[in-house]
Amino acid sequence: MNSPLLGIDVHTHVVPENFPAYAGRKAGVPWPSMVPAHSCHRHVMIGGGIFRTVSDKCWDGGGRIVDMEALGIERQVLSPMPELLSYWLDVDDAAVLMRHINEQIATMVAAHPHRFSGLGGVPLQGIDQAIAELDHLCNTLGLSGVEIGTNINGIPIGEAQFEPFFAAAETMGAAIFVHPLRPCGMDRLVGPAALEQVLAFPCETGLAAASLITGGTLARHPRLRIALSHGGGSFSALAARLEHAWNVFPNLRTNIPAAPLELARSFYFDNLVYNPSVLRHQIEMFGIRQTMIGSDYPFVIQETAPMAKIRDLGFDPPAEALLLRENALRWLGLGAS
Repeated sequence: MNSPLLGIDVHTHVVPENFPAYAGRKAGVPWPSMVPAHSCHRHVMIGGGIFRTVSDKCWDGGGRIVDMEALGIERQVLSPMPELLSYWLDVDDAAVLMRHINEQIATMVAAHPHRFSGLGGVPLQGIDQAIAELDHLCNTLGLSGVEIGTNINGIPIGEAQFEPFFAAAETMGAAIFVHPLRPCGMDRLVGPAALEQVLAFPCETGLAAASLITGGTLARHPRLRIALSHGGGSFSALAARLEHAWNVFPNLRTNIPAAPLELARSFYFDNLVYNPSVLRHQIEMFGIRQTMIGSDYPFVIQETAPMAKIRDLGFDPPAEALLLRENALRWLGLGAS
């Protein structure tokens, strides 16, 4: 074992070993399925093509724990592979799919409650159905909260139509994890398809986070616990510009009731930025109580030494404890405020 089991990794993903057959009435629905691939792997099939090839670590809790112990990770927070949020499906179809995935995550958590916490998914293309599923996953399945995309079919999460969902999440005390999905700006990328994750995801996350400030969500719901994946992407730069503009343009003060950086410091962030200087800047800008470990396990782009990325910064033990586990416990609703 490389280190004591102290870390809590808030950014890890699950893909079920199988999906139920499509039982709806529409034709040509991009319903996911699984088919065998090479040893210990399966292909995630969507729309008749291979979306991603994944290992059994995506659904095998025991296998995940072996890796966690090698890394010194005490607890992983499980959330759906983002593409499975399926906002583009008919809302009734998406509700069925989300229920299956949420129950799979709940089963993994129940089998190893001291090693896993869970975040489910909800069909945000239908607000009433999303709130109903949020209630089910929090109050029936016992999950800690929900993963949501940065946009729902092109509509940013800060738009007014999602207000009832965020109000419900605040009332239920649900942790929210924001992950980029089907990002804007794809037409501006020059290079291979992998650049969607590398370049477009960070830009998308920054704009989504900014929309929660400019749309008033954070000001109206100060008890929300929202975490931004991938260190918030471009958000630190956008927040600094927004703060300056708020002090220059009177109309922004009318629309945004508090200083943007004050609101921004209510977000939590994972540390998945791959560079110590960027990570130090993130912690300096948003505060020592807002950054947590996030690895993107078990996908190719994952950070393979998440604990070391924190420890190499050289913070004193109390600050290091915040970054390794205590901030995550507070975000999950399991620790002191």
